[in-house]
Amino acid sequence: MPIVLPALAWSALSPLLILTATSLACLLLDLVPSPRKVHMTAVGVLGLAGAALASALMWGGPAISFQQMVVADDFALFFNGIFCLSTALVLLLSVGYARRQGIDVGEYYVLLLFAAVGMMLMASALDLLIVFLGLELMSLSLYVLAGFFRTRPTGNESAMKYFLLGAFSSGFFLYGIALLYGATGTTNLARLAAALGTPGAAREPLVLAGFALLLVGFGFKMSAVPFHQWAPDVYEGAPTAVAALIATGSKAAAVAALLRVLLALRAIQPDWALVLWLLAALTMTVGNVIALAQRNLKRMLAYSSVAHVGYMLVGLTAGAEAGGAAVLFYLVVYTVATVGAFGVILLLEHKGAEAVDVDVADLSAFRTVEARNAVEEGRLA
Repeated sequence: MPIVLPALAWSALSPLLILTATSLACLLLDLVPSPRKVHMTAVGVLGLAGAALASALMWGGPAISFQQMVVADDFALFFNGIFCLSTALVLLLSVGYARRQGIDVGEYYVLLLFAAVGMMLMASALDLLIVFLGLELMSLSLYVLAGFFRTRPTGNESAMKYFLLGAFSSGFFLYGIALLYGATGTTNLARLAAALGTPGAAREPLVLAGFALLLVGFGFKMSAVPFHQWAPDVYEGAPTAVAALIATGSKAAAVAALLRVLLALRAIQPDWALVLWLLAALTMTVGNVIALAQRNLKRMLAYSSVAHVGYMLVGLTAGAEAGGAAVLFYLVVYTVATVGAFGVILLLEHKGAEAVDVDVADLSAFRTVEARNAVEEGRLA
């Protein structure tokens, strides 16, 4: 009997395939002995540009593959552009920073690219299991990247907290998928929407519990209150460039997946509007208020990103096309501004001082280092 292979729309996977091939190419390039890894940055940026170009060429022609589990519609392609932009900016910021901090190794760049692959998979998913696969690919890469400062206690602490809390949130998320599958018999978003569209189905206990657990998983990845406790410690201990990707790409991926779930399951959105409003209000308030008391710039940016998640949740709560479009526009501006803020911190580290503490003593030390460097360069008498 001849073996019949399933027909796959490979075009729907072209951005993912390009970026995956780029990641594997960087793995092979790591075998080339070189004191600096600038060539890996160049290959990574080229691969991200290729994935973004492929997404742009596919605009307006949605393609669905893998039995309606992965889609390349305008929604996913738009987020592909955000992920490519944020990851490319982080790669460029890492060129000098990684060398100065002693983390200029091949796996650093490979993990950044694999994290971007996971983000793309989350935005393209039409099935909760695909969302989970993308979530884990992104999370596992970021867990390792968060602890790249192996000799620093803060680096080890950030990686351990991120991993342990992330593992718990993944367990909640997967258990929520299991409950929804038990209630409807499917994990496909379109079939879930059809099953929950019948009268009373959206208020079944299994459905309510399953969606609540999904919100826990999404809330952790977005660092929404009260699931935000990991953010300040992880941002402080992780490499600054990695913190920039966690603050932008990972949040955008979680927002993309949550927005797709909410748009697909319109039948349950009215029942959860109040919960989302409460999450939005708490997240905005807690993030902004606690950020005022921070003496560390990276922790302040962590709480600032928490507050921004609250603003995005407002758009998700509003629903409909206007709310979703507002969130997409907000994410673009937020990504560029946040990477720029972390880039400023990288510039402050350039002269040998990690000027992240908003303290008179720290600023005085930074000025001393600046003056010493100026003397060495012959700019002062």
